[in-house]
Amino acid sequence: MTETPPADDTRAFLLLHGWQNHRPPAHWQHWLADRLTDLGHEVAYPQLPEADDPDLERWLAELDALLGELAGRRITVVCHSLACLLWLHAVARDGILSGPVDRVLLVAPPSPEFALKQPEIAEFAPPPLTPERLAASATYTRVVGSDNDPYCLPGAATAYASPLGLPADVLPGEAHLNPDSGYGPWPSMLDWCLRPSSDPYEEMPIQERSVQRTDAAGG
Repeated sequence: MTETPPADDTRAFLLLHGWQNHRPPAHWQHWLADRLTDLGHEVAYPQLPEADDPDLERWLAELDALLGELAGRRITVVCHSLACLLWLHAVARDGILSGPVDRVLLVAPPSPEFALKQPEIAEFAPPPLTPERLAASATYTRVVGSDNDPYCLPGAATAYASPLGLPADVLPGEAHLNPDSGYGPWPSMLDWCLRPSSDPYEEMPIQERSVQRTDAAGG
């Protein structure tokens, strides 16, 4: 049985959305932000500027400011879609990350090929990045994707986890892990976020949305 830990005022959660995302209530990130907030955690879930036609520099500046506001906390960053590429750019640049965050989830990142073919987001195509630099940016980073994401045909495990030396959870048949594929409430995601940082995360995969929490607080 999984128990919901009490809120920890040294932790904070930063949820970053993707392209053309205006934080709809049906999205799992919106649900996650609400649940974490209800449980007493500090949560930042900002609307990034011009989500339909994003500018990389503006998004990086916003991320820099958000990390500054959360300085001193043990930050968990949960990225979806284009925000995954934003995070990789932040890691590759000097001056944005003043030190490693606690944990990072890269959920359903679009492939480099897809990003380059879209004029609105071509500049977000992932930068050159070594596994060592990425490892230094967080205590723990994990990739979550499906085996049929239309925005990442090679699969997130192949496109990102393998070359960057990251663990990956592949959820069969779950497409882009967004509301169109049924991802509103996502109990396993909430479970992962609530785990203490001391837990062995490599033994704690993210599971499909249909897997229910086992504790009463999770609902």
